Amino acid sequence: MKIPVLLPNIFNYPFTYKTNNENLKLGDYVEVPFGKTTKIGVVWNKFEKSEKNFTIKKINKKLKIPSLKEDFIKFLEWFSEYNMVPLGMVLKLHLTSNEAIESDNFNQINEYNNKINFKNVKLSKEQKSSVEKVISKDKQFRVHVIQGVTGSGKTIVYFKSLEKKIREGFQGLIMLPEIGLTSEFEKKFEQFFGFKAAIWHSSVSKKKKKIIWNGLANGKIKVLIGARSSLFLPFLKLGIIIVDEEHDQSYKQDEGVIYNARDMAISRASFSNIPINLVSAVPSIETFENIKKGKYYHSRLYKRYLNAKLPNHEIINLKSTNKNLWILSQTIEKVKKHLIRKDQILFFVNRRGFAPFVMCKKCLKVHTCPNCSVNLVYHKRKQNVLCHYCNYKNVLDRKCTDKTNCDFTFSGPGVERIYEEVKNVFPDKSVEIFSSDTMNKKNSPEIINKIINNKIDILVGTQLISKGFHFPHLNCIIVVDIDLALNGYDLRAPEKNLQLYHQLSGRAGRAGNPATVYFQTFKNNNEAISKLTNSDPEVFLENELKIREKNSLPPFERFISIILIGQNEKKVEELSLKLKEKLTRKLTCKVLGPVIAPIYKINKNFRYRILIRSKKPNKIQKNLFDLLNNFKKQNKIKLVVDVDPITFN
Repeated sequence: MKIPVLLPNIFNYPFTYKTNNENLKLGDYVEVPFGKTTKIGVVWNKFEKSEKNFTIKKINKKLKIPSLKEDFIKFLEWFSEYNMVPLGMVLKLHLTSNEAIESDNFNQINEYNNKINFKNVKLSKEQKSSVEKVISKDKQFRVHVIQGVTGSGKTIVYFKSLEKKIREGFQGLIMLPEIGLTSEFEKKFEQFFGFKAAIWHSSVSKKKKKIIWNGLANGKIKVLIGARSSLFLPFLKLGIIIVDEEHDQSYKQDEGVIYNARDMAISRASFSNIPINLVSAVPSIETFENIKKGKYYHSRLYKRYLNAKLPNHEIINLKSTNKNLWILSQTIEKVKKHLIRKDQILFFVNRRGFAPFVMCKKCLKVHTCPNCSVNLVYHKRKQNVLCHYCNYKNVLDRKCTDKTNCDFTFSGPGVERIYEEVKNVFPDKSVEIFSSDTMNKKNSPEIINKIINNKIDILVGTQLISKGFHFPHLNCIIVVDIDLALNGYDLRAPEKNLQLYHQLSGRAGRAGNPATVYFQTFKNNNEAISKLTNSDPEVFLENELKIREKNSLPPFERFISIILIGQNEKKVEELSLKLKEKLTRKLTCKVLGPVIAPIYKINKNFRYRILIRSKKPNKIQKNLFDLLNNFKKQNKIKLVVDVDPITFN
């Protein structure tokens, strides 16, 4: 008997095998010979058409794992077509290290099987109303957006919806954008539910991942808190998906298999006919439009929990500053008053390192990356200049044209520079940098505990600190240079800024004490700052939607980016022109470009971009996928496709 088996590789079709086992069915995991090795695959639903004669090999064995469900197989096929990714590569996302974990003889699985002990939490009137709306229509697929100001208790609302599903015997998936810093969230979960959730992200060990994969497949793990890749795991009885901070752009996987995990989570819920909750203080433009169209259900929390007040906002003009310093004297005076009240302080600057631009005053040469078309960032703590794209690093010192050492000037603020200024002004205060360079799996729980317990007086942080943390003593935030954000050229910059500064403001005053966010600006742009900090973000989103519709931008048109990458710039350019010509002939939609990418070289590879703009609901992916597969590529030139791109670097 012939059987089609999909394997985790680059092919877009299953391979044909034979077996004497007549009980094999769709979704069964099997071990098969492939070349000189063996692979784990899944029995698929269709054969690959081929006119070639080939020897059909025999399936080695069927694995003792519950079969992959038909709805999940349909989701994987849809995912492959929508994102223009070969089916085998999609299956690779599902298998852990290309394995399906057969043995369930893991003692550690018991740590996720503690007795459920739901905590009885007192809900506000708004929370009660939201919970009732969320659970009233949770028997089948629907999308419900839980929107609420920061600190309003959105987490408890979706915990209650998850609690109901657990009581009904289902598994649940909670997706978070920054999974590496979830120690606080894990504690909150365990306090509410009385048992441990499994955690899934890139830093989890291979051994632990095997335990979790098998525990989910056999229904022994009730809840998983996971990053993007958790979406592809083999839940036996998945009953609900929750996407927290749904607006966060970290849900976009932009390397390898490119996809938007939020959008794919909605599709997985649809194929499995289960409810999904999207949670945000400021929804993404796409989500907001679906709320307006009545496609998504919506409940809203307008007040902070226990009626805590939102922070005030003040603007401080940077024009009067000393050119070598980024913290104004009037800012320092404000900070001193907050410190007297035992308030915690945050200086926010969304740049890692000390300075993003290093130039010699004598020869005027800038420290640039030899592999990428970007400047090197000076990291004073590491005593080097570093590329944030390819990780190239070098020492700061170098010889000038006159044979003496270069005399450097450092332009622009980074967290290390602001840290240094803060330390000079407040030498007796405990100061900590909060960025991806300083926060890691080992020390982040300790630092977060210190912040919560007010053992740190002043924080200097990047946008990482805006990601849903609850710091009860943080009542003063200084945005060091708001103009950095307002000068962006990205079409999504206004939306990103709105979400970032709402999230950032939401870190302040969460325990009910008076709080203020201070914006340092050269431009004194009151109107722009007022729009960003308006307590009702819908005013901004409504206006942004009108601008997008007028200019036929997403979500009113579909964008697909094609990036051609290679080390020979001339050949990349020639190939991109040929591809543009073919696409223009064969497609009925707009084909723009090719153009040199804004960052035209990364890791010694030159980059050209083509942008396809298609009217919705036209789904052009299948036609485009076939065209690209039949397009004669050149060796050493890579073609990357990004459906619904978020960045255009």
